[in-house]
Amino acid sequence: MLYLSTIMDLFNNEIIAYKISDTQEVSLVLDTLEAACRGRETNEVILHSDQGAQYTSYAFQELAKEKGITTSMSRKGNCYDNAVIESFHSSLKSEEFNTRYRVNLTNSIVLEKVESYMYYYNYIRPFAKLNYHSPVEFRTVVA
Repeated sequence: MLYLSTIMDLFNNEIIAYKISDTQEVSLVLDTLEAACRGRETNEVILHSDQGAQYTSYAFQELAKEKGITTSMSRKGNCYDNAVIESFHSSLKSEEFNTRYRVNLTNSIVLEKVESYMYYYNYIRPFAKLNYHSPVEFRTVVA
């Protein structure tokens, strides 16, 4: 079992950071947040997430606060703040892992597929809402 932690920029739907771990510990989301903040201005950023224990943890909330990030979580049973990233995870599963045949996936194959999909998603996959640009292409065009 592997766990994927992702942070998306809602401006252009770009995945700005992701980490994979074999445990669902707080360190996974802390490492992802650190990676997302690296080289970026994060003051007054809003980070939407679910109410998972990792995101409500003291360590995550403190790190976000240190970075000037406001965390936002919907009430239980209300997924609207988190819908875009949930949709991304659904796309990853259906576009990269959905096959008609039962396939044994090793951890190294999963890591390779996720890495490949992240590149495809950020640099190649067009989005109607981005005027049929990829996320990175759209960010470059509007800069």
